Amino acid sequence: MKRRTILQLAASGATLAALPGLTRAAAQAPLKELRLDYAYYSPTSLVLRRFGWLEEAFKPDGTSIKWVLSAGSNRALEYLNANSIDIGSSAGLAALLARANGNPIRAPYIFSRPEWTALVVRKDSPIRSLADLKGKKVAATKGTDPYLFLLRALKTAGLKRGDIEHVSLQHADGRAALEQGKVDAWAGLDPHMAASELEAGSRLIYRNVAFNTYGFLNVREEFLASRPAEVGKVIQAYERARAWIRANPAEAAKILSEEAKVSLPVALLQVKLRSDFSNPQPSNEHVKALLVAAPILVDEALVKPGADLNRAIADLVDTRFAAPFIGKA
Repeated sequence: MKRRTILQLAASGATLAALPGLTRAAAQAPLKELRLDYAYYSPTSLVLRRFGWLEEAFKPDGTSIKWVLSAGSNRALEYLNANSIDIGSSAGLAALLARANGNPIRAPYIFSRPEWTALVVRKDSPIRSLADLKGKKVAATKGTDPYLFLLRALKTAGLKRGDIEHVSLQHADGRAALEQGKVDAWAGLDPHMAASELEAGSRLIYRNVAFNTYGFLNVREEFLASRPAEVGKVIQAYERARAWIRANPAEAAKILSEEAKVSLPVALLQVKLRSDFSNPQPSNEHVKALLVAAPILVDEALVKPGADLNRAIADLVDTRFAAPFIGKA
């Protein structure tokens, strides 16, 4: 499928039966409970939860809000696939991996453009470059942007997954393993990565903002089709939180510091220097980023044989739904 066709499919929302969904929604009773995640890698979700703006928006309908902590993209996507939550936060490439492997999600909103991952070593490590990782133990959380970042980074140095010893650990455990000398390197994730830098002197040996895929707010496809009004309310609330963060970055960092139990300097590094909250509208920019990143999923056999990644991208990125809600907070 040609790139132009992919962009056209994404723009048209080809796989979402929007009108039937709207018709069904009109006849439905108010939603009893809305289930969504919050995550330390998504400061917007923390602000939204702290101020109770979703609870406020849904109170007239009698809808209760259930918040579930996601420790990483892999957890958020697992919860969505298991129908444990309706809306969850993940990295874009992680969402594509999940969609290609059968997780029925769509991404109608971008919660940030972060540089949230890099390859990290201890301050006294002899490792200076990607080439030095050959044969070394590297911690990374499977199914997340840091893991996929690691694979893409290795490829730039002519290395593959088999050239390192991958140690599968959740993000916080990866930091601990690095600092304790149990692994040689770690594909980090903020705020844990920022904390390791500022508190343990850990070094970032490879950074590439282009390999950090966007923060996708994913919705179960069935929920988006059958409950568009509710998803719209969530996006409006996210827009309120996004506007507040842009106007109050230091205060947002304080909330992150308290929620993630990290120091204020660590939170400021993540919010002010490594997060861009300026463009929440899914667009061809995000489609193109996934098209560039997608080959690593095939090269490393992370997707099912015969998976159509071009179609998966078109099915995932919803460039139309959020447009009426952007900037309306």
